[in-house]
Amino acid sequence: MNFRHSRKGHRAVTAAALTTGLVLTMAGCGGGGGDDPKDSGGSSSSEPAKGGDGEKDSPSPSAGTDQIVAEVRGENGITLTVTSAVRDPGGFLTLSGKVTNGSGKFWVAANWRGDERELSPNGASMAGASVVDSAGKKKYLVLRDTQGRCLCTKFEGGGVDGGQSADWYAQFPAPPKSTTKVDFQVGAMPPASLEISDGQ
Repeated sequence: MNFRHSRKGHRAVTAAALTTGLVLTMAGCGGGGGDDPKDSGGSSSSEPAKGGDGEKDSPSPSAGTDQIVAEVRGENGITLTVTSAVRDPGGFLTLSGKVTNGSGKFWVAANWRGDERELSPNGASMAGASVVDSAGKKKYLVLRDTQGRCLCTKFEGGGVDGGQSADWYAQFPAPPKSTTKVDFQVGAMPPASLEISDGQ
């Protein structure tokens, strides 16, 4: 009798354990279903991460959408791109863009600083750049302070590594408002004809 009762008791415990296991399994599934939104949220948060990678790529498109005002190619695989030529209300003309070294070796920008002795402290820079207003028959040099330091980019390390690009800017006195087109030149690069836009 005791054996039967213990057997019945064992069956009852087993049944209870199975029932509890099923309940927990169902709860686990339900929890999994509840986790599904988190998982889908996780996947959607991994999607933004992918989107984040896309956003990393989006600067390229946005950089690609930067209007190229002018582009010239020089010797040794150097490409100079002008992406902005803005006449500021304060009477300045600010140019900016990129210089790309398409060669496999380091490019030294020393000859871009200009030949004037007072510009030599600027090192490798855009100090020797100029803007020519052909219509007004005037040439504008990069603005500089009283110590000869240019209002322009100074290239870190003296130039640009092979296969790399560097941003640059240079500021000039602005031509008259009647002048909308100028030629920009630096170093031995060919002149780049560009159109001026008015800033706000």
